[in-house]
Amino acid sequence: MVPGRRPTRASTGAPNSVASLAVQFPSRFARRRPVMPGVRPHMTRPPTLSTSSQAIGLLVWLLVAFAAAAVGGFASASASEFYRDLVRPSWAPPGWLFGPVWSVLYALMGVAAWLVWRARGFGGARNALLVFVVQLAANALWTWLFFVWRQGGLAFAEILLLLVLILATIVLFWRVNRLAAVLLFPYLLWVSFASALTLSTWRLNPGLLG
Repeated sequence: MVPGRRPTRASTGAPNSVASLAVQFPSRFARRRPVMPGVRPHMTRPPTLSTSSQAIGLLVWLLVAFAAAAVGGFASASASEFYRDLVRPSWAPPGWLFGPVWSVLYALMGVAAWLVWRARGFGGARNALLVFVVQLAANALWTWLFFVWRQGGLAFAEILLLLVLILATIVLFWRVNRLAAVLLFPYLLWVSFASALTLSTWRLNPGLLG
């Protein structure tokens, strides 16, 4: 030791407390990566899809939506005559209007499902897309209940269930892609109107709609 010089920590053998802790417990001092609000750390974004894959996906989801339309359309093939024979409320729309309106709504449904699928893939948005498919099945079932089996009470109960399924689909879609949820708003409004029309028509035709 040099006379007149105070010993340092290194010369006395005392470890530097901060440095030693950093070496022994590096995870304590590592900077954590910030997590965006509302994003789960374990969720990863699906790989970017090519233009052709996106186009095929859009076509598939449109086909899924219009498949439900075809099932309902098959049931309502002779519905125009039955609809004319029904006593309807004064605010009931003409029969020819239903086809164009539903065509637009099914197209919007297909695009909405495609947006959700494109954002997360089927695995990442499984619940949302499964509920979407279930509400499509409920949509097709209503036509059979009302026009083929002529069960007004069951048709009204079923369309209320359909409304719940549509609301659930909108909520689930909103969490993935807000535009997809917004595209279902016209569908929700139209089915709400159809619910009131179903109830009124059922009450006015107790003989035809048991």
